[in-house]
Amino acid sequence: MSTRPETRSIGHVLGLLKNDFPDVSISKIRFLESEGLISPLRAPSGYRRYTEADIERLRYVLSVQRSHYLPLRVIREHLEAMDRGQPPPSLESPFASSDQGSATASGPPVQPAAKPPVRLTRAELLETSGLTELALAELERNQIVQTRRGSHHYGRDALTLAIAARRLSEYGIDGRHLRAFKISADREVGLVEQAIAPHMRRAGGNKEVSGEVTQLVISFHAALVRTAMER
Repeated sequence: MSTRPETRSIGHVLGLLKNDFPDVSISKIRFLESEGLISPLRAPSGYRRYTEADIERLRYVLSVQRSHYLPLRVIREHLEAMDRGQPPPSLESPFASSDQGSATASGPPVQPAAKPPVRLTRAELLETSGLTELALAELERNQIVQTRRGSHHYGRDALTLAIAARRLSEYGIDGRHLRAFKISADREVGLVEQAIAPHMRRAGGNKEVSGEVTQLVISFHAALVRTAMER
């Protein structure tokens, strides 16, 4: 005789997930269902009933959204692969320190392995970053988040900036502050470009020189900010 799996109501599921995912809501769970990422059972009364497998599936979706900022279409592909018995893909956060390379005592930052390019539409950037349309428009107006040159799509840096802006807003760091950061960064870039111009001419415009200096400046700037914040 077959035994029906134990199921839980959507309210019970919400309670189980809240500790790990404070932003989750009933509307969020229903949205993920409407996108085909979960398929809960339906009781004769019509109410949704969630199995343990459904809950684990939700945990996976919410986890990769929070930690890796993947669009739903990519998460759906991962779930389909897992349904076929394949292991989930190895993922890395766009905020991982390897984005800037790791400085060593003996030389410049070690360059990480190349990552696959990020190519997001405006709707995908909003979905993945959690920004509102109004917040994104303000970032674009201040030229903080921009599409790729000659394209209508957003890349990895735009995604990183959008996510950071959304998180910083939770601590009261708004568009005024971010604009000040942008002005400061532009000033730093101008100083660097002026300083390395002779080296670039001697190197025949070799982009490796610019890339190496960029990584050094990023590492130097990050260390300065960390040092100041730790005081």
